[in-house]
Amino acid sequence: MSRPMLLVFLLLILIITSQFEWRQPLVNDIDTKPAVNPKQLQISKWEEGVKEKIILSQEKNIHRLNELVRSLKQQLLQCKCTNEPRTGTSAPLTERIIELERQQILED
Repeated sequence: MSRPMLLVFLLLILIITSQFEWRQPLVNDIDTKPAVNPKQLQISKWEEGVKEKIILSQEKNIHRLNELVRSLKQQLLQCKCTNEPRTGTSAPLTERIIELERQQILED
């Protein structure tokens, strides 16, 4: 082969092999995993605890926001009912609230 063709061939092999992640399972690698630094393990547990607390806090905030939205929808219905003329065709407030709750369940 000519020198430029050889270089192109080697470059091509380098590009192809760089696309693969070469990871050989070593016995020593498996043995070193249990010997994790206790401080790192403690930090990892602490991080997991913090993440858990953040998730729980976010869930509480979402629940509060859902309650607020439900309350605001009820207030809006009450305002609409007081502004509507009193006719026999208007649905009672409780039926509208139930309808809004059904819509909210479907949206969730």
